[in-house]
Amino acid sequence: MSEQRSPCVILHSPQLGENIGAAARVMRNFGLTDLRLVAPRDGWPNPAAETMSAGAFEADVTVNVYETLQDALEDVTFLIAATARLRGIEKRVTDAVGAAEAAHGRALGGGKGVAGVMFGGEKAGLPNEAVALSDLLMTYPVDPAFKSLNLAQAVCVFAHEWGKLAIGARETGSESGTGLGAPASRQDLVRMFEHFEGELERAGYFFPPEKTPLMKDNLRAALIRADWTEQEVQTFRGAIKALAIGRGKARVMRED
Repeated sequence: MSEQRSPCVILHSPQLGENIGAAARVMRNFGLTDLRLVAPRDGWPNPAAETMSAGAFEADVTVNVYETLQDALEDVTFLIAATARLRGIEKRVTDAVGAAEAAHGRALGGGKGVAGVMFGGEKAGLPNEAVALSDLLMTYPVDPAFKSLNLAQAVCVFAHEWGKLAIGARETGSESGTGLGAPASRQDLVRMFEHFEGELERAGYFFPPEKTPLMKDNLRAALIRADWTEQEVQTFRGAIKALAIGRGKARVMRED
């Protein structure tokens, strides 16, 4: 039986080392060991994080630091975004239980790719462009009058639900996987989006200019729901190229 790969936890622009360390601690409590930091405010390593982790970094929790979110998502094939605000972008929404089930269902038994769960920094949460790259939004049923939740506590809620599912899978010997072709990574999708958006810009689609960021977010949100495989991305990019310059006798030359 192949081993299930646990999801990674991505902290986008975290500020306090204490929260990073506490997040690592609860991750290790529930069997999560892949922690990724995107542009941490105070850099890395961070002594405050080490102290707060209670030894989690010596107990198999690995930390990788990235300058950009796209770099952190290189091998991520299914992305969950934690948010207290339901944005104007249309996305599937679930709670921690549903998010853990979705990540569990996408975990690949030793194969390519990993699910990712992304949390925003303490000050402003996740930016819209990060949310647009996600497959699923995860929210918690907090009191609307007081939605503020500590970053490490937010990680803990998901980690607890993941831990319950992982234990159940080990006890029953169940495996996971979609049975489809190899899923496309977030980097594959971002490159495809940029290719598509570049041709749309050439065609004058994005108008007025001030609405371009929102229009791109909406396009990405719609396309990302398709659960792309690597082959589908290649096929779609071929179609974009054919529409832009034609194929065979219909091919046109243009100055780029």
